[in-house]
Amino acid sequence: MIFNICLNCRKHTVLDMETFSHILLTPSSNPSLAHSLPPLTLTRLAQEWLAEDTPHLDPAGVCVGTKEVEAKLLCKSPNSVLAGSPFFTAVFREVGCSVEWRYQDGERIDAVTLTAVVKGPANCLLLGERPALNCLARASGIATRCSELRTSAAAVGWSGEVAGTRKTTPGFRLVEKYAMLVGGASTHRHDLSGMVMLKDNHVWASGSITEAVRAARAVCGFSSKVEVECQSVEEGSEAAAAGADIVMLDNFQPQELHAAAQRLKKDFPSILIEASGGVSPETLQQFCSPHIDIISLGCITQGCPVVDFSLKVIH
Repeated sequence: MIFNICLNCRKHTVLDMETFSHILLTPSSNPSLAHSLPPLTLTRLAQEWLAEDTPHLDPAGVCVGTKEVEAKLLCKSPNSVLAGSPFFTAVFREVGCSVEWRYQDGERIDAVTLTAVVKGPANCLLLGERPALNCLARASGIATRCSELRTSAAAVGWSGEVAGTRKTTPGFRLVEKYAMLVGGASTHRHDLSGMVMLKDNHVWASGSITEAVRAARAVCGFSSKVEVECQSVEEGSEAAAAGADIVMLDNFQPQELHAAAQRLKKDFPSILIEASGGVSPETLQQFCSPHIDIISLGCITQGCPVVDFSLKVIH
């Protein structure tokens, strides 16, 4: 699987879908996750990241030339979950290099582990090195955290959804949402179009929860869920009565959270209850109860440690 394409000599290259599907399928332990990434989007993102990193000349490329080289991708962080390999591969595909994976997304790797081998022209391989490593380090860090959170929740017998948020890095949202899936977490909504979430500012601007739900439902119809951020049981009851599908109990302390969720479930058995605000990896278990369906955490993406990878040319 080698692509002899160089940024210095090509204008545009299009791969046939069979070849591109093979690229996507190879790194992923769950083919459905890799197949969820649109090929054109992967190409566009890879090109944008490369253009950002090398907007003009690459003087260092003169030093190494176009000789064919191999580089070892090493994981240097212990007990990590690999994620982001389709993005890593897409970056190197754009600069005429191939990637041979030793591990697949979702597999746990340790330090120091040979994770993949990259082959191609030296100058092109080094062009792709940093953008590709950035994706892999970030995605693997998020997948590792999500896996840890799922393990923590399962340890207390909770089977609800651990979810991310829209607190993502600009330009990296698809990478981060994909990493959540690899790590076993829910992505929550991907963007403002994916689901209606009425937060306190929406309610205040609309005049009431009931009015906000009515207006939103008139636009989204039957095809989208409506979630309302609530600060009290009374607000949760109003949201459920107005036709919301999900009630988010925001910034509740665990004890009052469980009491509020139990009351809402009793009055509105079909409502989904989400807990959010003030949840951390250390406190997650305190928020788990049979009446809570979803726990969302901004720390899945904000302040999440990355997995340390390095790419070393074999000499």
